[in-house]
Order: sequence, then C-alpha cells, then structure tokens
Amino acid sequence: MQIRPEFNLGPHHIPGPVRGFIGWLVLTFAAAGLGALATTDASSFYAQLAKPSWAPPGSVFGPVWSALYLLMAISAWLVWRKRGFASAPRTLALFIVQLVANAAWSWLFFNWKLGAYAFAEVLVLWLLVAATTIAFRRVRPMAGALMLPYLAWVTFACALTFATWRLNPHLLG
Repeated sequence: MQIRPEFNLGPHHIPGPVRGFIGWLVLTFAAAGLGALATTDASSFYAQLAKPSWAPPGSVFGPVWSALYLLMAISAWLVWRKRGFASAPRTLALFIVQLVANAAWSWLFFNWKLGAYAFAEVLVLWLLVAATTIAFRRVRPMAGALMLPYLAWVTFACALTFATWRLNPHLLG
C-alpha cells in the first residue's frame, strides 16, 4: 500500500511569512489597480500631450511601475517581518498612505486632467515616499534600499508632471 501525502493548500497550511508576503503583494497591487482605473484612456491622452524631449514613450510606464510595485511590496514585507504591525504601526501606515497618494495622482492627471493639482500631489507623494524610505531604512536597511528606485522614479515623475502640465495648459487646466 502506497501512502500519498495530502496537499492541502488552505490558508492555515501556508506559512505565516508567505501569507504576509502575499498580503503585501495584494495590497500594493490593489493600489496599483485603483490608480490604473483612472488610466483607461491614458495612452491616447498621453499621445496627444506635448511632452519634453526627455519624456519616455508611454510603453515604458507599465513595466517600470510593475517592477516598482513589486519592490515596494517586498520592502513593506521586510519591515512587517522584522517588526509586524504591533511594533511598527506608524511605519507601515506611512507606507499605506503613500500607496493611496500614488493612486490619487493617476486620477488627478489622467482622469480629471488637473495638471496643477497633479503636480502638487506628486510633490506630496515624493515627501511621503522619502519619509517611508527613511522609516523603512531605520527598521531594515534593505527595505529602505528597495524603496530607492521608487523614490528616484517619483523624483523623475515630479519633473515630468511639471513640464507636461506647463506645456499643455489647454489640456491640463
């Protein structure tokens, strides 16, 4: 008689760290999805905008943001693994707040076409990302390091948002 192991993949059989990682992935990509809802017509809108010569083509944004969201989720998971919510509630709450701000930018720029508000909001996002990066670094240096590409991209996004808004006052109010 051969004994076969049972493979029960119910939530109580998945190790806690793996469940935590999945949770941070889901939360981070849910924020990405919320922002993406505002970009259903983004490619045609972006194509009609006057852009600075250094602006990347629209096709670059999806892959870059996907990689950044993955790094952000890993970073949050590392902080959560080290401290959990009980020991790092402000740090992880800051991460969640910056996710909300991240999603809000797409609504302001692509859906509501409010260039000045989108620029002001991306500056706030930059401050939130910088604060999150510093807070994560204090808990786990690797978590802070994983946030640096995101901070760099948001820095670029600040300049691109400003330049694009100023070049398109007729389209971005």
